[in-house]
Amino acid sequence: MPDNSETLIPEHEELLKLINYKMPFGKYKGTLLIDLPEPYVIWFANEGFPKGELGRLLGVVHTIKVNGLESLFNPLR
Repeated sequence: MPDNSETLIPEHEELLKLINYKMPFGKYKGTLLIDLPEPYVIWFANEGFPKGELGRLLGVVHTIKVNGLESLFNPLR
């Protein structure tokens, strides 16, 4: 049986990216996306997320925060 311990499936890679990605600009520059205040993330959702990877990851953070699933990140901190 092959050892898959070193191989990450895409979902895991995305999760690792999400928990390590820092806000690149604005009031919360340098803050991990998962640590952004919920009202700020909701504001982005209402105004429109940026294009590209940042916007996609902010969309995921928004979904997690508005559904009260932030505790999922606690073991990863």
